[in-house]
Amino acid sequence: MTGRVRGNADHRADSLGAGWEFASSRPGALTSVAELTMAGLDWLPTTVPSTVAASLQGAGRWSLEAPSRRFDGDDWWYRLRFAAAPAEPGVERWLCLDGLATVADVWLNGHRLLQSRGMFTAHECRVDEWLRPENELLLHFHSLDELLKAKRPRPRWRAPMVEHQQLRWFRTTLLGRTPGWSPPAAAVGPWREIRLEHRRGAILSHVRLQADGDGLLTASCRGHIVGGGTLSGVSVEIEREGRILRGPLAPSDAHGGFSGQLVVPDVARWWPHTHGEPALYDARLILTHADGEDRVSAGAVGFRSVTVRRDDGGFGLEVNGTPVFCRGACWTPIDPVSLREDPAALDRTFDRVVESGMNMLRIGGTMVYESDGFLDRADQRGVLLWQDLMFANMDYPEDDPAFLEEVRTEVSQQCARLAGRPSVAVICGNSEMEQQAAMFGASRDRWSPPLFHSLLASLVHDECAGVPYWPSSAHGGDFPHQSNAGTSSYYGVGAYLRPLEDARRAEVRFATECLAFANVPNDAAIARMPGGLATKVHHPTWKARTPRDLGAGWDFDDVRDHYLAQVFRMDPLTLRYADHDRYLELSRVVTGEVMAQTFAEWRRTRSATRGGLIWFLRDLWAGAGWGVLDETGAPKAAWHFLRRALAPVALSISDEGVNGLRLHLANDRATSITGTLRVSLFRAGEIPVGSASARIDAPGHSTQELSIDAMLEGFRDLSHAYRFGAPAQDLVVATLEDADATVLARMMFLLGGPPAGRELDVGLQATVSRDAQDRWVLEVGTRRFAYALRFDIAGFEADDEYFSLAPGETRRIRLRALGATDAAPRGKVHAVNADVAAKVTGA
Repeated sequence: MTGRVRGNADHRADSLGAGWEFASSRPGALTSVAELTMAGLDWLPTTVPSTVAASLQGAGRWSLEAPSRRFDGDDWWYRLRFAAAPAEPGVERWLCLDGLATVADVWLNGHRLLQSRGMFTAHECRVDEWLRPENELLLHFHSLDELLKAKRPRPRWRAPMVEHQQLRWFRTTLLGRTPGWSPPAAAVGPWREIRLEHRRGAILSHVRLQADGDGLLTASCRGHIVGGGTLSGVSVEIEREGRILRGPLAPSDAHGGFSGQLVVPDVARWWPHTHGEPALYDARLILTHADGEDRVSAGAVGFRSVTVRRDDGGFGLEVNGTPVFCRGACWTPIDPVSLREDPAALDRTFDRVVESGMNMLRIGGTMVYESDGFLDRADQRGVLLWQDLMFANMDYPEDDPAFLEEVRTEVSQQCARLAGRPSVAVICGNSEMEQQAAMFGASRDRWSPPLFHSLLASLVHDECAGVPYWPSSAHGGDFPHQSNAGTSSYYGVGAYLRPLEDARRAEVRFATECLAFANVPNDAAIARMPGGLATKVHHPTWKARTPRDLGAGWDFDDVRDHYLAQVFRMDPLTLRYADHDRYLELSRVVTGEVMAQTFAEWRRTRSATRGGLIWFLRDLWAGAGWGVLDETGAPKAAWHFLRRALAPVALSISDEGVNGLRLHLANDRATSITGTLRVSLFRAGEIPVGSASARIDAPGHSTQELSIDAMLEGFRDLSHAYRFGAPAQDLVVATLEDADATVLARMMFLLGGPPAGRELDVGLQATVSRDAQDRWVLEVGTRRFAYALRFDIAGFEADDEYFSLAPGETRRIRLRALGATDAAPRGKVHAVNADVAAKVTGA
């Protein structure tokens, strides 16, 4: 039922997704199927998988814009009437339920099949005995609010993000149950697939495939024949680019177990996309029995090794023996209301991840376990996964036998899904539990509970060989939230309002979450908020969707405003009074500036940092959320800034004071770069005052630090640290070109920081034309320095945005139509430092 395979080609799975009805009742008012038929409930049509919130949304009875509703406050019922064909000889029929949120009873034709105690546990029941030609399947979801009323021991510390501290007893998501963090749509209902499986022939279970970085594939499984009988043999087969290798597995026990190894010569290794090719092999198991041979797909495998380096108490990952700077974001479900997966939206979001240079996603313990489709895409696209188990912040009842048994089942099932996935780089016991215990006064011995340091560590070690286990997302120092040891949730730059140089001073080793800001979306997303474009940032409808910690006297708009004042040297309150649109424009840009500068610090050769994951990748609903993508997956300004900072080949410039400007080059690619580094100096926005060039050799998988001063003749005081008169230049542009003069990376340093004001006209020009592939291309140029260009072209999206242009520079940007259109792109190009926009002209 769980894991890589569910059967062979002779099996049939009938989805039980259509024709459902659902209704609510008062908690505990109905206790039997007989009472339900007499209750006169208001039944509404729906489909499965779904949640109550999504079902009500589909029926027009609720929306995110409506007053909040306590989905945990009622009992909920789902029923389905379906026909079943007569039983066939040699076929077993199994009802499979992949996820029920949260405490639920399941009846088939009046017979109680099971009770689910956790949202993350899948169930299967053989139902031949109870199936009829016409059937009724009934699901009863108990009110979680009512269940929380039971008297239980108090926790040893509080988790302020959570409404009810006794949620710790229930295996369910905190998503929707964390006011200020997520939309008020708590998950209740059949959130994963329900199906009726017809099983014949060979049955496989406990399939484990583990591929290491040296080309060794270890395989094991159990198998039997429906109706009795055993398999006479099992082989494993892998294929890549037409090359097939096959090897036998040997019987390993008396219960149908098989295991063995296959050596792959000249193996193609799997790499994160920033460092190489995520090479995959198709895997199959060949089952031999009295009636012949069955071939069963076992998904894809990737040959790679992942190890944790703890040098000097830090934390870093090596893939195939190569240190990898892990950068990316914390994932949120594509649809936080239904928790359903839209494959197209999932593809587009992974496109954004790869385009931005992110090579790691973290599935946090406050969310849900993602689907097999999500895992497939991570494998295919070369995106590493930091996988939290679904525990967060709370004091879990690890001395309760029933709770522990539920946890063992849940984690064992999830390990079966994760095992052998090349993308899975770390399995982590929980999100911030140790930090929460320490911050809220629990004694030091409570910070490291056996549940996460012993039981789950052992289980993951046994069932997910080759994947490092880490007990908590913030772990490893004298106290769990210490940033210069182990892993941490780093918000020095961010919620704690530290200056930007704290990113260096804090000596962050690995930030499993960081840089949370209320990132202002574009106008299209603001239009989708209650109140639309008329909504101002101080309005209650805006503030209702601004992230905040429960009980805090501030929110993440305030955090953003703090850095707007620092970076642009302007008072945000005064700016909001005088020019709200300008306030939004600078607010969009400032969080990108802060994120880019922070990652530039962390990617330096001399930095101790080995990874950083921003909080979040994508918003949960329209508004100024933590995401760098809005709730539809469209990029915000910050995403574009990150795209340059996180690119596999990237340049950054740091101001080292009296030591001048230093240039930092990262080449994560497997191949070396031989090219030219060019530096240009400008004054007063357009006057060239110097230039230099040098040959550059950058080996693959390397970083280096270079002195810009060493490239120039004479002393220039590029950082204006010595202040011998007025600065000779205020803009430094560094460009890396390959041997064919193709620009690989570019970085600009502005003395005094980004421009806060606007000049009338910087001389922008924009023309549109079609290229050789008949695609729309926008050519934009400028006479003077143009800061953070934004495109306002209805119906089209630019491949790049919020970049700056050096004086006299021209760039070509591809435009993608957002829908079917024959119209030529029309609109304007804006620079943050200019009053006059350029009108798009051309074809």
